[in-house]
Amino acid sequence: MNQIPIGSAQQPDQPHPDLAAAVRRLAHGSVLVVGDVMLDRYTYGAVSRISQEAPVPILTIEREVALPGGAGNVVRNLTALGAATAFISVVGDDQEGSDLTGLVGGQPNVEPWLLVQGGRTTTVKTRLIAAGQQLLRTDREDTDPIHPKLADRLVRIAGDAMAATSVTVLSDYGKGVLGADLPARFVEAAKRTGRRLLVDPRGADFARYAGADLVMPNRQELATATGMPIDSEAAIVAAAEELRRRHGFGAVVVTRGNDGMTLVDAGGTQHFPAEAADVYDTSGCGDTALATLAAALAAQVELPTAVRLANLAAGVVVGKVGTAVARQDDLLAALSPQRSALRKIVGRDEAVEQVERWRHKGWRVGLTNGCFDLLHPGHVHMLEEARERCDRLVVGLNGDASAARAKGPPCPIQPEAARAAILASLASVDLVCIFDEDTPEALIEAVRPDVLIKGANYTLDEVVGAEQVRSWGGKVMLAGVLPGHSTAATLARLRE
Repeated sequence: MNQIPIGSAQQPDQPHPDLAAAVRRLAHGSVLVVGDVMLDRYTYGAVSRISQEAPVPILTIEREVALPGGAGNVVRNLTALGAATAFISVVGDDQEGSDLTGLVGGQPNVEPWLLVQGGRTTTVKTRLIAAGQQLLRTDREDTDPIHPKLADRLVRIAGDAMAATSVTVLSDYGKGVLGADLPARFVEAAKRTGRRLLVDPRGADFARYAGADLVMPNRQELATATGMPIDSEAAIVAAAEELRRRHGFGAVVVTRGNDGMTLVDAGGTQHFPAEAADVYDTSGCGDTALATLAAALAAQVELPTAVRLANLAAGVVVGKVGTAVARQDDLLAALSPQRSALRKIVGRDEAVEQVERWRHKGWRVGLTNGCFDLLHPGHVHMLEEARERCDRLVVGLNGDASAARAKGPPCPIQPEAARAAILASLASVDLVCIFDEDTPEALIEAVRPDVLIKGANYTLDEVVGAEQVRSWGGKVMLAGVLPGHSTAATLARLRE
């Protein structure tokens, strides 16, 4: 196993070469996750009045999102990094369990074993959100240990899955999947198969995980498990060393919120300061850190570098809204000291996440779309005017196949990557998202802009997506165009 150094020199405008290489290796590992899966529901809406029945706000629901939570969020983060993932958990024989099974199975590169226990209630967390703030959270759960026969089956499946993967993660949320003596049985199985085992612990009794290769408590969990003070850096290190001594852990990684992370192992102690520039939402950041650490170790990255990447990923995800994930591109971008225009070019999921962050700040989001082939002054004028009508502007760009269908040969003259790069270099453009469909309707539905803008060479009735935007209270506007400028006219002049 070759160590990846973390302190060598780098060029000022490039990501740290060694860390960037480690990030790119994250997709080459395979990880087994065992733990408590839950259904995370997010209900978004607007509050404009107080109920006459009780002094509570009335939430007018605009959209609802369901995601795998708990150990399922660890899986989401692993797949976002590109790591092959096996997942073992238990759900109830209810609709929520069926929904979870579909959501987990829909993740890329996942082999799921979601066992069903009759009569058990699937854990569901529902969050009501308005203007970027949680109004209320409701929980429905069953924390009893799973049935002993089901537990035996879980261990048998895990033994086979461990042999096929490089690292095992126990994600314990205290909902019964890792109850009783199951953690000890998984530790024993990992040692028997020669696999590293990482634990996100729960509760005060860390003896349940004795012999694990690594445990990842937060500060309060460390204090509860050891009964020792954690009021200084030295105290945290002393408590982590005591935890290692008591239970034979190979390493302890303490997540310290705004103070970053601390690694304590046989090689000594290393501190990693927090990487976050902005903090919007800390939901799920521990899952992100654990997943990144596991993916790095599975890809043969040395432990100190793996912890640094986990710390970096946690810093990325707290800058997003909701239970988000950190992708390889996010980590590579975070390693770059300077923001590049090319970072404005994002996929649809990233565009949705960025728009949520902007809305969290109360900004109006606009969207326009087109092929933008052979960018000319008319395009620039329209984009500048569009940007004046919102706080942030997203440009939906027809991909090459889409542009060819829309315009016919010889378009597009420039490939989508070149067109996107030119658009991203404009100060009036905040985000570029390429779409392959014939129309931008799917992108509009995903982004849900406050303002939809097209050039004044269209009429309002001709604007694709206008009815969609109006349906959620958005506006449709036309921006002025400069006469005499068009791609067709440019091509005609070139032919002449």
